[in-house]
Amino acid sequence: MRKTLEDYLKLEYPFSVRPLIEDEGCGWMVEFQDLKGCIGTGDSVNEAIQDAMEAKEAYIEDILAEREEVPEPYSTDQCNGRFSLRMPKSLHRWVDSSAKREGISTNQYINHILSMTKGKKSST
Repeated sequence: MRKTLEDYLKLEYPFSVRPLIEDEGCGWMVEFQDLKGCIGTGDSVNEAIQDAMEAKEAYIEDILAEREEVPEPYSTDQCNGRFSLRMPKSLHRWVDSSAKREGISTNQYINHILSMTKGKKSST
């Protein structure tokens, strides 16, 4: 059974709020991470959130009208902090020896490497 607009509006889509600096003053922008390009703006945080909620409704309506699939919010419940990783033996050897040189576990070393790149922008 296909979900309706009301079904999607009941879902909690996470969003980020950040300052928006324009040529003639400051404002706020709200962006839904799971709805690419769906944003709202306003002079205050509340105005930006209200605008974003209206934009989200129109965004989902448009997708449904085109009979395309509406992205659902990503659930962090899927992430328990564990995953299995396969890698070439040569890379495993390098990670293991690097961790030993630092005096930490392989797991800690991989976490360190990942955390160093977390804040960097990706091309995707």
